[in-house]
Amino acid sequence: MRTVLALGIVKGLIAQIIGTALGMGLVIVIRLLGGRPAWEAEPIVVVGALVGAIGLLIGAGVFSDWFKWTRGEETPMRHGPPEGKPAWTRYFGVDYSHKVIGVQYTVTGILLLLVAGSLAMVFRLELAHSGIQFLDAATYNTYMSAHGIVMIASILLGVGGMANYLVPLMIGASDMAFPRLNALGYWVNVPGALLVLAGMVVGGWNTGWTGYPPLSAQAPMGVQLFFLGVYFIGLSSILGAVNLIVTTLRMRAPGMTLFRMPIFVWAMLATSIIQLTATQLIGLSFLMVVVQRLLGMGFFDPSLTNEAIILGSTPGAPVLFQHLFWFYSHPAVYVFVLPGLGIISELLPVFARKPLFGYKWIAMSSMAIALVGFLVWGHHMFVAGIESSLRVPMMFSTMLVAVPTGVKFFSWVATIWQGKLSFPTPMLFVLAAISVFLIGGLSGPPNATVSTDMFLHDTYWVVGHFHATMFGGFVFPFFAAVYYWFPKVTGRKYNETLGKLHFWLMTPGFWLQSLGQMRIGLLGMRRRIVDYDPALGIDTGQLLITIAGFVIAFSVLIMLYNLITSARSQEVAESNPWRSRSPEWQIPSPIPEESYARPVVIVGEPYDYGLPGSVYARMSPVGASGAPE
Repeated sequence: MRTVLALGIVKGLIAQIIGTALGMGLVIVIRLLGGRPAWEAEPIVVVGALVGAIGLLIGAGVFSDWFKWTRGEETPMRHGPPEGKPAWTRYFGVDYSHKVIGVQYTVTGILLLLVAGSLAMVFRLELAHSGIQFLDAATYNTYMSAHGIVMIASILLGVGGMANYLVPLMIGASDMAFPRLNALGYWVNVPGALLVLAGMVVGGWNTGWTGYPPLSAQAPMGVQLFFLGVYFIGLSSILGAVNLIVTTLRMRAPGMTLFRMPIFVWAMLATSIIQLTATQLIGLSFLMVVVQRLLGMGFFDPSLTNEAIILGSTPGAPVLFQHLFWFYSHPAVYVFVLPGLGIISELLPVFARKPLFGYKWIAMSSMAIALVGFLVWGHHMFVAGIESSLRVPMMFSTMLVAVPTGVKFFSWVATIWQGKLSFPTPMLFVLAAISVFLIGGLSGPPNATVSTDMFLHDTYWVVGHFHATMFGGFVFPFFAAVYYWFPKVTGRKYNETLGKLHFWLMTPGFWLQSLGQMRIGLLGMRRRIVDYDPALGIDTGQLLITIAGFVIAFSVLIMLYNLITSARSQEVAESNPWRSRSPEWQIPSPIPEESYARPVVIVGEPYDYGLPGSVYARMSPVGASGAPE
């Protein structure tokens, strides 16, 4: 029991409870001193939530070293498990190893994936047949809204997990550039996720994951915790982006020029540029709604009081929120999918046993997607009343983003062509990712064209397109990465039979779900509604989508069972079972505390598979000067 109470997460949660109570009490005292009624739920809960979130970070020990610095104390970097405690405890507390932080990100992301998926299963049961079955409209709206944002949070955490664990290993670095900042980047997600989930039990919210005002300005109080939770999660993205950009640009192994970097590192560099430069916009837009509700600042309120009219105030602009929101949230789509596309490009040459076709073009296409992604936000607003003069430029820029994406598809096909293909579970998920992302890509242009988007907007066609893009661009590649690097992380093999069962259940299930969603959208099913007219003739389609969703959920449970049992009881894996050229596969499995006991020197090209005598990474002995000989 003493060991459990000493865990960072336990101390943090206790501190969050205390901090929440103190924050709420502080507001009550201030209100009493100001001669106002002691209780007003929203400001009290919001301030309590903020103070509690900071309390969790302090209680967990995130700021401990920084507090010591303010007192002039030295804080040498310590590696390995905490003294006198089991090794597993480091995963439940603040640890500065990028490998531990990568596992923390990944496991937390999977837990949120399960939460979001469970919410979806509940409201999919409601939608399986027309008429109200067991969910009222308010509960449905909350479940649907929470499903969307919790799933997005889980993807962001999955991206953080892959980036933190893999990028330093792939570039031959000992750790991230700023280990303490790296720990803060993970831990700030914990109160963020808890606040979003807490929003469900303090009234919920009915805005969907986008939080559009003026609806969000009038929504139940849960929307405030949703906004604050997303704010914290967005802060994590910014901190992680700074760290990863510096790590990539300054800590590469000798000989690793930019065009000798693994393609996944290129994908994460492009992703980090988006995160660093765009995430502030969603934080700003959400914070403005929070302040509008708390202090009456009508940023997005189109109505004016008589006093405001006399003063000559201008009305708020709800469309302004959409500009701010989508200027981040469409580039954010590439935050989700660029790492996944990088995984596809990383794994295909390994299982095709031939060089990656057009390496430099793929690297540059990731940067091009990151750049053009900032020029396409307006296609989400074709029906929102934006100026007609903006519609056509936004339509063309949106279509243009398909060009660098097409470069990747042509490269993948050329890499597969005449390769010596093998089909273990990671390769199967890579191929599934390509097929699903293709569905998402082909269903995108109708949303980008003004004339067709007018009819498709806010129908289930968009739901199907978005799910195909997210699953093909991230979820399937993420599962491929989990299976691929599982032997490296744990030192154990996974059960190949269960892995392939996961694939054969999930892939056809998702094809049915996504294509079914698009089909019922074309027949008139609107999104974000709890009921639909049986005259649409979509009851059968809705039932099939629900069944497909449960098949997907069951397949994910199979994966979790496989990974948990394999980590404990499967046979020991070889150091390099996939015969990869990447540096992390040239060291023992599981990776030791000091990843590279000898310096890594890059002497060749990263993807010259099948070329006799070609070497990419060499472990060099250390000379007397400490430099590689």
